[in-house]
Amino acid sequence: MIRKVSLLFAGALMGASAMSLVYGVPSSSAIAAGSETYRQLAIFGDIFERVRAQYVTPPEEKALVESAINGMLTSLDPHSSYLNPDAAKDMRVQTKGEFGGLGIEVTMENELVKVITPIDDTPAARAGVRAGDYISAIDGDEVRGLSLNDAVEKMRGLVNTPIELTILREGTNEPLKITIIRDIIKVKAVKYRVENDVGYMKITSFTEKTFDDLQSAIDTIRSQVPEDKLKGFVLDLRLNPGGLLDQAVSVSDTFLDRGEIVSTRGRDPKDVSRFDSRPGDMIDGKPLIVLINGGSASASEIVAGALQDHRRATVVGTQSFGKGSVQTIIPLAENGALRLTTALYYTPAGKSIQGKGITPDIKVEQPLPEELQGQDVTRGESDLRGHIKGVEESSEGSGSAAYVPPDPKDDVQLAYALDLLRGVKTDPAFPPNPDKAVLNQ
Repeated sequence: MIRKVSLLFAGALMGASAMSLVYGVPSSSAIAAGSETYRQLAIFGDIFERVRAQYVTPPEEKALVESAINGMLTSLDPHSSYLNPDAAKDMRVQTKGEFGGLGIEVTMENELVKVITPIDDTPAARAGVRAGDYISAIDGDEVRGLSLNDAVEKMRGLVNTPIELTILREGTNEPLKITIIRDIIKVKAVKYRVENDVGYMKITSFTEKTFDDLQSAIDTIRSQVPEDKLKGFVLDLRLNPGGLLDQAVSVSDTFLDRGEIVSTRGRDPKDVSRFDSRPGDMIDGKPLIVLINGGSASASEIVAGALQDHRRATVVGTQSFGKGSVQTIIPLAENGALRLTTALYYTPAGKSIQGKGITPDIKVEQPLPEELQGQDVTRGESDLRGHIKGVEESSEGSGSAAYVPPDPKDDVQLAYALDLLRGVKTDPAFPPNPDKAVLNQ
């Protein structure tokens, strides 16, 4: 967000583009504030009272306090924020995989709302909203001067009610006005199909439904293709902004028979959590290729990193987003919730993804369509102002082009994966050799 805060909009999953969610409370104890801190708090109280009493028009006191809280949190990193009661409720609804709204993932950039990506088969996608669009006005009201949360709040509304977005799009001379009818957004966590002799599975988000949907997809594919003809599987994580950590662990466990999946490390050196796989590979060792790009973030990177480190899958595509931080959702009773970055996560080999991302085993670029050529469609955690600098972050940063063609016939990365599985193409990285995995275990 350049000041950037990403979120999946539709009922506002606060922080989802590049964000895994972890429910719980930090284990480390709070450190008592010093006298200087209390002096600064007294200054804040004095300023608040003067604004409340002397500002030219009576301010909304609740909004003042919320803005102050969010100012404190967003100064920490792009992913920490305060969720008021409505936002906290929306977040709980969205992690279930169903919510109300437009269906766009957005961020704030240059005082405008920037569309990171429209969610497939949602009102926004059907109305023609595109990744890279800038929303300059909502129902005729200018976005400039609004916080991202305020803009999202204005885009919320009752199902079946219209909203008009004024869009600034590169390559067009005049602003576009697009009317969208709000709807219930039912995010299908896993989409799948049979590509002749290959099973294709695309995880769109990591919600409470993801693991169950993935198992159902695998069962269906294996029932449709005889075992002796099934060449393998493609797991597509491109444009997947992340979601629930436990679902990322379960998805990884689906293909792993043993070993660590991910570890999280907090402020206290002793605050380390490890998540291990259980015996049983649901696809019985069949070849597996994972597709990633600059839109693969957080939970997606956990899965890609675990399968790559264990040499269970070959990762194909381009550099992932590089969001390697964990946000803990801390309930504040009737006052909403605190979304706070409490840890970084590490792949089984002990690598931090923060600010760097996952480097594919086989780099395959996806050509951009003519209308996107020359545009800046590369994004990554390292581009976010105030991001936590990763220990392995390079000057090149993280992220790559976040584009997947709508027509599979134009999908170069998928075609490459299918050719590898069918033996049409060969590469030393495929198939991977699990015996040569180098892990910190």
